[in-house]
Amino acid sequence: MRFNIVAIGDKVPKWVNENFIEYIQRIANDWDVNLITLSPIQRSKSKSRLYIKQEETKKLLASIPNKNLIVALDENGKSLSSKSFSKQVNHWSIGGRDVCFLIGGPDGLDFSVPLSGQKKLKKISESKWPDFCWSLSSLTFPHTLVRIILAEQLYRAWSIKMGHPYHRD
Repeated sequence: MRFNIVAIGDKVPKWVNENFIEYIQRIANDWDVNLITLSPIQRSKSKSRLYIKQEETKKLLASIPNKNLIVALDENGKSLSSKSFSKQVNHWSIGGRDVCFLIGGPDGLDFSVPLSGQKKLKKISESKWPDFCWSLSSLTFPHTLVRIILAEQLYRAWSIKMGHPYHRD
């Protein structure tokens, strides 16, 4: 199974990349995880938060590889336990599509930006996106930390699937 993570923020501290890679390398033989980072929109007084959010969302949507199931990470998304997330990943794998996780910038994602407006994505769907909206927590995290949490949860989902003792009840 292939997972693509498309995230706003191309300049992160070294420890973020090190920790992200640590978890991804643990599952590298079974699942392929690809991180695509995008530069944020330059902030200025003349650009509203809404404008920035919309432009960053457009960049994210344009970077989704073809035929991916789209999972948006959003504070208002569905909350899942680690076991439920593992079951969800197994469900997605049955569908045969790759999965793309979207991590917005500090202002989040704008779900009003049309998916059909992106040339690369017309083949996927003309409908509303995302296919699934997931909340990691009701807490607020720095967006760079979300990458590590997502990588760890992918590793945990894999370990649950494989019966590995990493996840303990």
